Amino acid sequence: MTSTFHNEIKLGEVNYRLSATTDSDESMVLDLLGSLDSGEVVADGRLRLPVEGGTTIGKLLARVLGAHTRLRSRASRHANANQPWTESLDTELRTTWLTPTDAPSPTLIRSLADDMQRSPTAIRARLARVGCDPDVPGRELSATAAVLLGGKSGATQGKT
Repeated sequence: MTSTFHNEIKLGEVNYRLSATTDSDESMVLDLLGSLDSGEVVADGRLRLPVEGGTTIGKLLARVLGAHTRLRSRASRHANANQPWTESLDTELRTTWLTPTDAPSPTLIRSLADDMQRSPTAIRARLARVGCDPDVPGRELSATAAVLLGGKSGATQGKT
């Protein structure tokens, strides 16, 4: 015996129609069609899976698609993420870090990240590259620490 379930929803400008059909061979076929009011198809696909796995696969799809949607819809919090560092930005970062302050390292890193529109992780990584100890504001990297962190030591900063 064959049974079919249909559901429709409109999200934004797209009309989605999903149908699930089970047949006598114990498989389920999911058909999805997404179209604009003009009739243009923007999404379509078909999945065939065992009936007994339907609920589990549905949960898996919901998790995967939900995570993907959140990643794609999240505006970058860091406007300069993935932008190249310039010599002037490196100088600004180094100068600010080496200026005496009472702020603890995490606070200063967050402040620099906000000011430079980059992530705290990017700031921390770049500090070592410009010869600054990312754990202690105001301190340059020692030669040993520079080797371990892949940066320049304070003594070699500015030399090429």
